[in-house]
Amino acid sequence: MLSNAVIKLITNTETINGLGDTVKSSSYKTVYADELSIGQNEFYQANANGLRPELKFEIFSAEYASESELEYDAKTYTIIRTYKKGLDRIELTCQGIVNGVV
Repeated sequence: MLSNAVIKLITNTETINGLGDTVKSSSYKTVYADELSIGQNEFYQANANGLRPELKFEIFSAEYASESELEYDAKTYTIIRTYKKGLDRIELTCQGIVNGVV
């Protein structure tokens, strides 16, 4: 498969500083992905469960470390489902985040 998209997998961490305050930070890992379509059946089943799948990407499994968010086209998405495809690929189904709300 030819990779047709560049996404950034986001790892969010929280640490406590010397003053006892919680400090949130994010790190980004850029990977190449194949952008896939959300199937009609998948869309309606997810919608029935309160989810709104918008994008789906396929990447190499070795590049995915259980990140919960990704960035694509200057927008942040939460990963609502993963699906392992074969030995070395994984699908990431995503829905948009608007003003910090999924």
